[in-house]
Amino acid sequence: MRIRVVDAFTPHPFKGNPAGVVLLDTFPPDSRLQQIATELNHAETAFAHPLRGEGAGQGEGAADWALRWFTPTTEVPQCGHATLATAHVLHTTATHQGNVRFATRSGILIATPQDDGSIILDFPTAPLTRDEAPPGVAEALGAEPVATFDTGPLVGELLIELADEKTVRDLTPDHRALAAASTRGVIATARAQDPSRGYDFVSRCFFPNSGIDEDPVTGSAHTALAPYWSARLGRAALTGLQASRRTGLVGTQLLGDRTLLKGHAITIVDGELLV
Repeated sequence: MRIRVVDAFTPHPFKGNPAGVVLLDTFPPDSRLQQIATELNHAETAFAHPLRGEGAGQGEGAADWALRWFTPTTEVPQCGHATLATAHVLHTTATHQGNVRFATRSGILIATPQDDGSIILDFPTAPLTRDEAPPGVAEALGAEPVATFDTGPLVGELLIELADEKTVRDLTPDHRALAAASTRGVIATARAQDPSRGYDFVSRCFFPNSGIDEDPVTGSAHTALAPYWSARLGRAALTGLQASRRTGLVGTQLLGDRTLLKGHAITIVDGELLV
């Protein structure tokens, strides 16, 4: 079984968010997929296989590949960076040419390669509703929320705006306390202090209950960040900086109930699973 590791939402090795990518003929049992994802120990590992037969890849709603994502501890309903990584592998290995349509738990997701080497993902926009941070979350996060929003079932995390970019960058959460205070993760965000630096907002993402204390760059979170900051800043097209230790840039464009996510990727490991 061939396994690749791809750094997503970056053109540079050892930046962005690493994802495992495994192309298969069909999906083995879920327990086997989880074992592989646990062994790789990246935020997500993507597993994909081609869809064959009448109607595959033809017509509205048809798909070319089936795609699933696993963290080190569980399967998740949506993942941006591992989708970008999978599309990158399909494109750079000539396994699939042009647009690719993935059948996922989030519906059909489309990845479109660009002339500059980037890839645009078409994802559902997360619905935002005002919410309250559960007791203990602010203390575990180490910062007081300015506003808190529910992001709907596909993203499933709390979107919390903080006072400013410095507050987001300086966060040192108590991950154990954060996991105990809420079964959900936290997307912490703030407006960019200086937009001339090439980004409009910053974020950091903490998902200790999914086995990920801090996710380096979270594409799916930007399906919630895009509508939030587009409404605040009055522009449909924005750039988000995820200010983790590895960092990464995500271009966003809000198209109503769909959000486009743009980023680069680079393959850094290509090997074989021997057992």
